[in-house]
Amino acid sequence: MRLFVLSDNTDTVTGFRLAGVEGMRVLTPEAARAAVSDVIANPDIGVLLITEKLAASIPDLIFELKLKLTGTLVIEIPDRHGTGRSPDSITKYIREAIGVNI
Repeated sequence: MRLFVLSDNTDTVTGFRLAGVEGMRVLTPEAARAAVSDVIANPDIGVLLITEKLAASIPDLIFELKLKLTGTLVIEIPDRHGTGRSPDSITKYIREAIGVNI
């Protein structure tokens, strides 16, 4: 099982390559869709890391993959510019999932 990273910036891809993780830089939503399709079609890749900004350009596809995909785990990661999530995003997910305000 291998990891693969998709990002819209060169620094993230380069950093992961230095850590031994293959990756690709994509700039358009169309290219991102094609790259995601190629990655999930490869049975050797078990984890797809995709930057939050790139994932935001194809939210419908990412949402569908997270719900239905069984062979590859899709994980959104922040890039060098930081996270796009709000500071209370985990609390929000818990509140939405189980209805408990923590």
